[in-house]
Amino acid sequence: MREWPWFAYVLIAVIILGLFYFVYYKPKDDELKSIREERIRVEGEVAHLRQKKQELDQIQAELDRMKITLSRLEAIMPQKEEISAILRQMQQLAYDTRLNIVKFIPKEEVAKDFYAEKPISVEITGTYHNLAIFFDRLSNFRRLFNIDDFAIKALREQTDASTISAEWTAKTYLFRQEPPEKTTAQKPGRS
Repeated sequence: MREWPWFAYVLIAVIILGLFYFVYYKPKDDELKSIREERIRVEGEVAHLRQKKQELDQIQAELDRMKITLSRLEAIMPQKEEISAILRQMQQLAYDTRLNIVKFIPKEEVAKDFYAEKPISVEITGTYHNLAIFFDRLSNFRRLFNIDDFAIKALREQTDASTISAEWTAKTYLFRQEPPEKTTAQKPGRS
């Protein structure tokens, strides 16, 4: 080997470097590029998933707000009849305002688009002042009420606790998720 010319040493070094490059460095470099591309792809997915998570959190927060709103609305306009609860509330309210309920008659429910009206015929006796307090407190109920066909008259036999009689129809409302089915009647002779 001592007798070799200098370029032979350079050639051997180039061959060794070439073998090192093609056997070790080139595959590792390709693997490194592949890992970098995979990292960039994964970082992109992570950024996309973070954005989706943020959107999901916003949707969840909106859903929570809507659930709270729905629970408040269900208290005002529930999905089922609660006539016994309404009667108890009105009886307690009448007792608290020193009125006597003479008549409390629930009537047939009237179906509308997305809700139903539940009319209740009510008659009470008491004083005008106590009747005003009764309606003031009724207006503060969480449940939605409308008063229709209101009539008031003086009693023939009055006492200190009872001077008037009042009648009205209290309409409360029920939420219906599905609108009432509309029946279509076929005309005779047509199919």
